[in-house]
Amino acid sequence: MNPDDYHILLVDDDPDILEFVGYNLAKEGYNVSKASSGLQALKKVKENIPNLILLDVMMPEMDGIETCDKLRNNPDLDHTIIAFLTARGEDYSQVAGFDAGADDYITKPIKPKVLTSRIKALLRRQSGANTEESKSTVFGDLAIDQEQYIVMQNGEKLDLPRKEFELLTLLTSRPGKVFNREEIMDKIWGNDVIVGGRTIDVHIRKLREKIGQNKIKTLKGVGYKFEDQ
Repeated sequence: MNPDDYHILLVDDDPDILEFVGYNLAKEGYNVSKASSGLQALKKVKENIPNLILLDVMMPEMDGIETCDKLRNNPDLDHTIIAFLTARGEDYSQVAGFDAGADDYITKPIKPKVLTSRIKALLRRQSGANTEESKSTVFGDLAIDQEQYIVMQNGEKLDLPRKEFELLTLLTSRPGKVFNREEIMDKIWGNDVIVGGRTIDVHIRKLREKIGQNKIKTLKGVGYKFEDQ
């Protein structure tokens, strides 16, 4: 897809950031819209579903973490990428961001060329996921529909953000196989997307909370595997 096929929503209370980032993305050919608060972002996504949302953490009234959590509760945004673009680089902020359903966490300051490279990588991965062949698999009480991004357990639909879904799909693609951390990072986030070291741990923990603690096994110092019980 060409850049002009993609819609990116920028959410930041700093007008200078909106102007600077918006200008550089528009120069690359992306369709860019802007919101100066989390509340405004929630309204804008109802008018036009974006392919990607760049979200600041520190905003008045409703911060980025709460905004991300509310966005992830909107089923129309199941295929939308949410990436934080923020000066907050602490581990606990990143963990909170991923807990809320973010796909990536980008710290400022960042050079425009590096930012556009990260965005291209995220959108490229989204396009690849949306064009995969339809495939539905069943593991005991767990059913995974890769085309519709739906996971059912005991007949009930599970609410999985996109990265959790992709991680579950990877682990269940070869039950019993141990996927090491480097392989998971490469296949889910890509070599050209840099995320914090605890990213995988956060997503594994969230998956276990939803599908059960015993389905995903940890091999200390090696990686993770899915066991079809």
